[in-house]
Amino acid sequence: MIKTILFDVDGVLLSEERYFDASALTVWEMLMSPNYLGLSPEKFNTNPSEKEIKEIRETVFQDDAVLKFQKSRGLNANWDMIYLSFSHQLIHLLEQIKDHEYENITNWCQAPIDRGVLIEIGRVLSQYDVQLDFSSFVEDFERSPAMKDELLEYLNVLVKKKLGVETTSFNKGELWTVCEHVSQEWYVGDEYVLASTGRLSVQTGKQGFLANETPLAPKEEIAQLFQFLVSSGYTIGIGTGRPELEVVQPFQHLDWLQYFDVSRIVTADDVLKAEEERPDQSSLSKPHPFTYIMGLKGKGTPAIECLETALPIKNGENVLIVGDSLADLLAAKQMGCQFAAVLTGLSDKAAKGEFEQYQADYILDSVLDVKSIL
Repeated sequence: MIKTILFDVDGVLLSEERYFDASALTVWEMLMSPNYLGLSPEKFNTNPSEKEIKEIRETVFQDDAVLKFQKSRGLNANWDMIYLSFSHQLIHLLEQIKDHEYENITNWCQAPIDRGVLIEIGRVLSQYDVQLDFSSFVEDFERSPAMKDELLEYLNVLVKKKLGVETTSFNKGELWTVCEHVSQEWYVGDEYVLASTGRLSVQTGKQGFLANETPLAPKEEIAQLFQFLVSSGYTIGIGTGRPELEVVQPFQHLDWLQYFDVSRIVTADDVLKAEEERPDQSSLSKPHPFTYIMGLKGKGTPAIECLETALPIKNGENVLIVGDSLADLLAAKQMGCQFAAVLTGLSDKAAKGEFEQYQADYILDSVLDVKSIL
C-alpha cells in the first residue's frame, strides 16, 4: 500500500524546455563570448529573441538529439549536460590546432581549466581558422558504453585519442563550475544569481526564466492533485536536480508550495552539500538514490545516515517515486520502491518503450494520472 509519494520536478510537474534553452545558451555563450573562448563575439547577446533561442538550441543540441542521447545514458543534471557538450566542442577545437600548439594544449589539459584559461585558449584559437561541429557529439560518445558520470570521465579518453595528451582535467572540476555559473546566470537572471550561486554575474543583462515556467498540466489541476493527496493522508515530497531557489520560487508563483513540508523538498543544493561533506563519495545526483532517500527521511537527516541506509529500503513498496527519466527509475529500483513513469519529459511518448524495458511499475500520460493508481 502506497503511503509516500516523491515527485521529480522537470518533465513531471514543470516543463524542461526553459532549462534546455538555458543550457544551449550557456554552451553558446562560452563558445562565442569574449568572457570565455570568444570565437564570434558579434554572435552573442544577453537578450536573444525566442527565434534566436530556438535556432541556438537546434544548433547546439542538434534538434535535441544530443539531449536525448545524454538522457538515454542516464545523465539527468542539466549542468552535466552543459559541461559535456561544451567540453566536447573544446576538445574538437583543440584537435584542429594540435599540430601547431601541442605544447600549449598539453599545458592547458594538464591544469585546472578556469575562465582565465578559456580566455587564453580563445586568444590562441583566434589565430587559426577553426570550425565548430556539434553533429559529431553522438558519434563520438556512441563509441563508448559509458553511463552517467562515466560520460564525463570519457572526455579524458577523447583528449588522449584526439589530442594525444594524458589527462584527468576533464573530470568534474573547475571547468564544470564555470559552466554551472554561466547556466545559473541564464536561468535565474541578474536578480537572483547572487542568491543562487553566492557569486556575482560575469555577464550581466540576463532576464532569467524563473517567472516563465510552464506547468505540464493546468496548474489548478496539479494543485487539486496535491490537495487530494495531503487530505487523504499521503506524505508527499520532491526529489529534484534543480537548486532550491528554482523549486521554491516557481512553486510559490504557482501556489503549490503550501502543500509541501519544506523538509521533504530535496534539491541539488542538498546533494552538493552532502558531496562536500563526503568528498570520498562519487556523485550523489540521480541515479544515485540519495535525493529520494533524503526526501523520504526528511532534510534534517544527516547525509551519512542517508548514505548508509540499507538498500533496498524496508517497506519500499509503500513508496512511489514519480519521474520522467531513466535516472529516476534506476534510483527507485535501487531503493526497492514503486516507480511511475510520466510521459511528459523530453522524449515524450517515445520513452514508453524504454520504461517498459526497465519494468516501470506504472506508465502514465500525465502526473494527474497518479490519482488513478492509488
